[in-house]
Amino acid sequence: MSTTRITQHVKAPRAAVYRALLDAKAVERWMVPDGMTSHIHSFDPREGGSFRISLTYDGPGAEGKTSARTDTFHGTYVSLVENERVVQRVEFETDKPQMQGEQTITYSLFDAAGGTDVHGLHENLPDAVPPEDNRLGWQISLRKLAALVEAG
Repeated sequence: MSTTRITQHVKAPRAAVYRALLDAKAVERWMVPDGMTSHIHSFDPREGGSFRISLTYDGPGAEGKTSARTDTFHGTYVSLVENERVVQRVEFETDKPQMQGEQTITYSLFDAAGGTDVHGLHENLPDAVPPEDNRLGWQISLRKLAALVEAG
């Protein structure tokens, strides 16, 4: 199991970033790596609420964790501290033992010059997911989050 830590600066107040972390339409736009399409099956952003999301590769050749071209995962909101933190437990829906296991994702928001620093922490990443791939996915998604929130 590995851990990914990453920080992204967003030129917007914490409240705007927090809203984008908990809005299904926003999540569908920013929490998807390039070359993939997001589909939200369910989304209940409250402590104890759950979500289920699929990310599908746009082109052939990529192997999904759930099916030929799709990664589907589900999770729950463990903790929500308004304008400060979102903690989720997530798990891939897969038959592949090397991809199974509960992961914890934490978004922490901090005031920073000209906006907000988003600190992402992804714990218990399955060993079969290359850490550099996970880091790249986080970088892409958090840049998309910044662009979305900064555009208003």
